[in-house]
Amino acid sequence: MSMPWRRGLIWLGVAGIAALAIACGSDDAENSATPASTTAPATAEETLGPTPTSNCPNPTEEAPEASVKTYDDAPEQTIDPEKSYTAVVRTERGDFTMTLRPDLAPQHVNSFVFLARDGFYDGVTFHRVLPGFVAQAGDPTGTGSGGPGYTVPAEFTTEVPYTEGVVGAARTNDPDSAGSQWFVTLAEASSLNGLYTVFAEVTDGIDVVKCITARDPSTNPGAPPGDKIISIEITEA
Repeated sequence: MSMPWRRGLIWLGVAGIAALAIACGSDDAENSATPASTTAPATAEETLGPTPTSNCPNPTEEAPEASVKTYDDAPEQTIDPEKSYTAVVRTERGDFTMTLRPDLAPQHVNSFVFLARDGFYDGVTFHRVLPGFVAQAGDPTGTGSGGPGYTVPAEFTTEVPYTEGVVGAARTNDPDSAGSQWFVTLAEASSLNGLYTVFAEVTDGIDVVKCITARDPSTNPGAPPGDKIISIEITEA
């Protein structure tokens, strides 16, 4: 993702993804969230995400309308880092399960659990998908510019590298600027290692994540809305 939020993906690299910054920038010129490249902007195909095929499930459920909620402060720390937490993410295209990592990022997991249980993510769109890189969600406005009204400080680690199915927190150039937006890596993305907080891993349903489509409102405002989250169910043990 209070400060004005503009979150996006900044694409740097030639002949593939050489370096990528997943950002949720402010309205400052320095943090402009338009896709940028040392060669050329991201194409419509890249920003729209994959086209569903016979191998991808068709949307079968309709998500509710997202409620844009903001909070004055970050939630009180209530999770127990010694416990196990999972999140079942129900989307219009199917479900996937994330195992949360409070041992790595207790403040990020605490924030995610709080927002999920408060219905913050219900109806939220996957607003940006780059095939072979990430699927990004967490903005209730669906524009890539929304957040919860508070930020979470960085909890970087290199213990878990960014491989397929790793879940990280989007942020601006400020390391301590993560909010509600998060992304799932769709393949190995070592350029993100140690630069974005890892707070979960997809442990079931990665094929569903790879079928998610999205639109990039900054480059293709006329595209159909992206796939939406129906709800996120948190369990602890």
